[in-house]
Amino acid sequence: MSAVLGTRDFLLPDLGEGLSEAEIVEWRVAVGDVVTVDQSVVEVETAKAVVDVPCPYAGRVVALHGAAGEVRPVGQPLITIAPLDDAPDPHATYREEERAGSGNVLIGYGTGHGGTGRRRRRPRLALAPEPGPPASADAASDAAVVTGSASSPVAVTGSSVSAGPAPAGSSVPAGAPALAGPPVPGGVAASAGRAAVAEQAGGSAAAPLVISPIVRRLAKEHGIDLASLRGTGPGGVIRRADLDAAVAAPTTAASAARLAAVPDAPAAHVGLAPTGDGDTVIPLTGIRKVIADKLSRSRREIPEVTIWVDVDATGLLETRAAINAATPEAPVSILALLARICLSGLRKFPQLNAHVDTEGQRIMQSAGVHLGIAAQTDRGLVVPVLRDAQRLTTRELAAALAETTAAARAGTLPPARLTGGTFTLNNYGVFGVDGSTPIINHPEAALLGVGRIVDKPWVVDGQLAVRKVTQISLTFDHRVCDGGVAGGFLRHVADCVEQPALLVANV
Repeated sequence: MSAVLGTRDFLLPDLGEGLSEAEIVEWRVAVGDVVTVDQSVVEVETAKAVVDVPCPYAGRVVALHGAAGEVRPVGQPLITIAPLDDAPDPHATYREEERAGSGNVLIGYGTGHGGTGRRRRRPRLALAPEPGPPASADAASDAAVVTGSASSPVAVTGSSVSAGPAPAGSSVPAGAPALAGPPVPGGVAASAGRAAVAEQAGGSAAAPLVISPIVRRLAKEHGIDLASLRGTGPGGVIRRADLDAAVAAPTTAASAARLAAVPDAPAAHVGLAPTGDGDTVIPLTGIRKVIADKLSRSRREIPEVTIWVDVDATGLLETRAAINAATPEAPVSILALLARICLSGLRKFPQLNAHVDTEGQRIMQSAGVHLGIAAQTDRGLVVPVLRDAQRLTTRELAAALAETTAAARAGTLPPARLTGGTFTLNNYGVFGVDGSTPIINHPEAALLGVGRIVDKPWVVDGQLAVRKVTQISLTFDHRVCDGGVAGGFLRHVADCVEQPALLVANV
């Protein structure tokens, strides 16, 4: 219970999976807004994923604890809710809410209603103040995100309430706070937003509007200052056609002003920030910090060895083509076939499907194969896990891989899907490289890497021919096995790549 009588603090819930803190990405509500049970109030980034946090209480927001970019520990106040003025018995209201929802929030899962996926981000009205040179195109487009209602205008506690951290590569201009709240009809939000921007940042009430998140993203990618564009949509809304026209003319005065403003940009507390010397400061937070910690620990604790071999993948490509020609409605990827080969190898060499328990001084071999797939995303390298992958058919593997990698890149996987792997498959060939000596995904014992498939001269039956050749590598923990087991596994994988018919003998 909050110290203020009649209010209630919602604490950052236990995230599980060993996570003890989360960074605030974006507030979905603002002080003064009315929220309902299980309404998403904030988007946070944990070491595993970006997820929405639903609130188990209903009422009016009276305080937001923490600004965008701030890291909050589990168990500390996140938001303070007061009962509505017309609520006769606030404690009865809370009891009713707790019966409606679980009151025990799990990240990404709500408190008893709705599905288990991460809620989609709703489009927001973004008002960029016109006067004054923006620190960057991103800051101009995202400087003020203002919504509200006639009965509950957005309020600011402290110096500012940020709607979200500045995107990577941008910096936040001083004196231009961002206010956020749930979307409301355009007329009310636009009028309230213009008034708030004019008051807080000295902006014009006729500032251009950006509704589409696609427009904002493309503007960021092309370095376009949205405040300099004239919207041709209803009410001056900037449309994609307006942005395309600006991209076609990159040498505009807006672009020159943006470039001129970068050296004077203040250091940002989140994201990328150019310093006075032109250096860039990248805070080691969120998933980047987890990646750094995990890989460093892997290198410290695991005596790893990497072995590799070149293989003729012509037969594997022909097998995939034959499968997809027979059933084009359910195509199978090369990655799915490689996953099937890995599962076959781990069935023959289970020593590699294990991890070392350093405290107990023992090797733990897993009964099931929880296959990790290394996936590069905008947030960094993540390894989503397919649990009990050995139970899936090749087509089921293909479908699960496609769904999982897409969700990982979209940032919608819950934390539980990013931990617990027992063996990792890394297709670094997609980056156009032939080989690698990757670091093992701690605490696993092995990782199979696959390079690009290219045309190379190859000897076939004593004759030189052009074949589809790739390099596969195995990095393994020398504590769990010796070279005989590791070499046997890699040779089995290589043989199955060159002769896919061998898989039939192990199915």
